[in-house]
This record gives sequence, C-alpha cells and structure tokens, in this order.
Amino acid sequence: MNGASRLSMSGLDVALIAVYLAGIVGLGLWAWRRRRTKQASSAQYFLAGGSLRWPVIGLALFSTNISTIHLVSLAQEGYVNGLAYGNFEWMAAFLLIVLALVFAPFYIRARVATLPDFLEKRYSRASRDWLAVLSIISAIFIHIGFSLYTGAVVLRGLFGIDINTSILVTALLTGLYTIVGGLLAVVVTESVQTIVLILGSACVLGFGLVRIGGWEGLVAAVEPVKLTVLRTAAETPSLPWYAVFLGYPIIGLWYWCADQTIVQRVLGAKDERNARLGPLFAGFIKILPVFLFVLPGLIAYGLVRQGALPAPESSADVYSLLINNILPAGIKGIVAAALLAALMSTVSGALNSIATLFTLDIYKRWRPRASEKRLTSVGRLVTFAGMVVAILWSPMVSHFQSLFQGITAVICYIAPPITAVFIWGVLWKKASAAAAQATLMIGSALGLVVFFLDWFKGTTGWAVPSMMATFYLFLVCSAVMVVVSLLRPHVHTAESEKLVWAHPIDALKGAWGPGILDYRLVSLVLFLAMVGLYAVFG
Repeated sequence: MNGASRLSMSGLDVALIAVYLAGIVGLGLWAWRRRRTKQASSAQYFLAGGSLRWPVIGLALFSTNISTIHLVSLAQEGYVNGLAYGNFEWMAAFLLIVLALVFAPFYIRARVATLPDFLEKRYSRASRDWLAVLSIISAIFIHIGFSLYTGAVVLRGLFGIDINTSILVTALLTGLYTIVGGLLAVVVTESVQTIVLILGSACVLGFGLVRIGGWEGLVAAVEPVKLTVLRTAAETPSLPWYAVFLGYPIIGLWYWCADQTIVQRVLGAKDERNARLGPLFAGFIKILPVFLFVLPGLIAYGLVRQGALPAPESSADVYSLLINNILPAGIKGIVAAALLAALMSTVSGALNSIATLFTLDIYKRWRPRASEKRLTSVGRLVTFAGMVVAILWSPMVSHFQSLFQGITAVICYIAPPITAVFIWGVLWKKASAAAAQATLMIGSALGLVVFFLDWFKGTTGWAVPSMMATFYLFLVCSAVMVVVSLLRPHVHTAESEKLVWAHPIDALKGAWGPGILDYRLVSLVLFLAMVGLYAVFG
C-alpha cells in the first residue's frame, strides 16, 4: 500500500477508537448483567428470551450483514465497476419482503430456536441434522472467516497492524461479550454498531461529494454507464443484468430467509408482528449501502480522473486512500470505528448462531435431559471453539483475488439446495421428507464439485459465472425435489401441515395491524421504493 493510502492518525482519532472499543465491549457485558438473573435459561441466552422488537431486529439484521468486506470491497467495486455491484444490496430488500411475508410467520408459529429445527418439523430429523452441520460450516468459513481476514487486511493497511495480531485481538474482544451475553448482548451491541457504521460511512460520502463538486460534479467526472446498476454482458461481463435477476434470488433466499446467522434475530422476536416488521425495517436500511459503500468508490474514481487524488497502486486501497485524503482529524477516528463495528457485529452474530446450532440441534439430541444451565455452558464453550477454528481458517482466505467476489462465489455453491428445500417446503404441500434429504445431499455434493471446478479453473477451464452457476444448480435441485416428492410422497403430521401456505395469497391475510405499521402496507411501500430506485438507476 502506498503512502497516500496509509492513514495518518491524530490523538483525537486514536482516542475515539479506544473509546469505541471499550464502550462496545462494556455495552455487551452490561446487557449480560441486566439479564443475569435469567442466564440459566437457554432461551434467554440463544434467543434473548423472545423479547426483541422490530427496530432492534432490523438494526441487528443490517449490522450482522454488513462487514468490512462491504465497506472496503464495495468501494473497490465502485471504483472499478461503478454502481453495478450495488445490486447485491438493493436486491436484498426484495428478499427481506419474502422473509417477512412468507417465512417469518411459520418460524414464530412453530416456536423454533433454529432453522434446522424448522426443517425437522416440516420434513424430518435427517434434514435437520444435515442443515445444522452445513450452517455451522458456513458460519465459520463464510461469515467469520472472510470477515476476520478482510478486517485484518484493512487494519494492516490503515494502521500497520500485523494481520495475525489483528485477527486474534478482534476475535477475542468480540468473543468476550458474545460468550458471556448470548444473543441479547449481540443484538444490543449490533444496534449501536449499525448507527456508528452508518455515521462513519456517511462522513466518507459527504466529504467525498463536497470534494468532487456534488452530484453534478460526479456525473461530469465519470462515464454515464458507471452510474447504472443494470448492465449488459458486454458492459460488465462478471455481472450482467440477467445474472442479477436469475442468480441473486437463489443466494438471497438462503442468506436472508434460511441462514441461521441472519434469521436468528427474527427467531428472537417478541411476536409475529415484530418478526415481520423487523426484516422490512432492515429492507429500508439496505437502500443506504449503495450510496454509503459503493458510491464513495465511484467518487474516488472521479477524483482520480480529475487529478484531485493520486491513483492507488491497487483498487483494494481505494477506501483507505479516500478517507486519508478527504477526512479531517477526528472524523478519521469515527470511520475507523465504523470499520471495527462492521467487523465485530458480523463475527459476534455468527459466533452466537454457531453456539445455538450446535447446542440445540446436536448436543441436545445426545443429552435430551440436559439442564438449562448446562445448555448455556455448552453454548459458551462452542462459541469459543468456533472462534478458534475461524482464527485458524481466516488467513487462508487470501487465496481469493477479490474478497467480495470470492465470498459471493462460495455462497453461490452452498445456497441452491437449501433454498430449494425451504421455498418448496412452504409453498408446496407435496414436498416430501425423502425429497428434502435427497436434495440437500445431491445439491451439496454438486455445489462442492462446482466449487472445485471454479477454484481450479485455470486447469479445468471452468468459465460459468458464479451467479449463473447458482441458478443452474437451483434448477437441478428443484428437479430432484419435485421428482422424489412424487415418487416418495410425504406423510404430513398435524404440525407439518400448518407449515405450508395453502395458497400464497394466505401470507397477506389477517387482521390489520395498528396504524400505518401494518406489515402489508410497509411491504408495499418498500417494494415500490425499490422499483423506483431501479427505474432511476437502472
């Protein structure tokens, strides 16, 4: 990294970072002390006692989703490709609507603590076991592994901290309040971290727009195509418009509707209304990343073209180059705190989900009579173990040339079978237990094969974009699901019959909510807002 990219930190900046770290760890420990009389309850530890309201759920969903990968890599993509990769943020809003309307009601009504638990109620124990193991693996290797390494690379570039030291210290600080406080500590800290994250990112955007001469100055400084999100294959070969619409719903359904790390905040909702409104609130917040994370990279591109900024040695240095050259003392500390907030919130959320999955889906099966205190203790031990494994794996993430596209590729190969099992399970009554098990096994095996074909593409000649590969894999998984369901029909229980929508329109039925905060009205407003944004920037 060149000298222009290395941050020069004032005493005020360093003080702000220290205050943030002390404050966020202290807040997590305070959340534990506030509920210490109830810590013997596993429901309290893993699901915050079912006490979460929609504002906290929405903020926590956003905070867990956003990591240093987003702040740094989306700025990098903005510099190289303009707003195209903003699709990963805006398309998420549509899937959060699906979570609120289609999945969240069943999760709350079934009173499940984990999504594998839901699969057992809908299908079978075998499906639950498979998903539990797959979810633990994805949490460690995707959510934590990529986040820790990316955060370490950024901190090395900004402050000169050794990568391994950064991984270790960040993991230990985050693990401290996660192990002690459980989900309540996670979501309380995530709510604050979301605010810090948005504030810090807004500073970069605001100062960047001022430097380039506002929106008019930006438009004049860059090519018009860079201000669009939907491109042809000729304009952006890695992400044409059809790959967005065909591929993203597959990975988005897994990530936002069927991934324990994300959905656990919804499972801790106070009631069905809060479980619906929380994701919708997160959907509105997801409008911001295109402007807060992607646009600063495009601004840096414009400033470099104008000669107002030196060109970075690597596009990966864009974020640090930008903040070092446009932010005053004190503001740099806020941005650095935002980077730490993005890193710690994702790691803490994933650690808590690993503990929940292992304890309630695996350990409790072996020890069904384990006490509440014992379950909580096991959860804390598993949190620590997951943290250790993630620390060991994180440096290996350096294999990927682009971290954002690397994590997207891994998700593309994991998501299809899980998406197929969940979406067919709640919309098609005939989806059977045998079909779910076959789909999970065959789909996971095919995903692993495609992953290695992509990993060694220099030798194999594999040239299918990951977003299209996930669509093709989903078609195969769906075919397996339908054929096996017809050959080996499902025998419903009274419970499983209640976990399928008789008609999709049933998701919109029910008493009108209080005031304007009815989930159907909020969903419609969010949907129209997203359509409007695509109309303007498409």
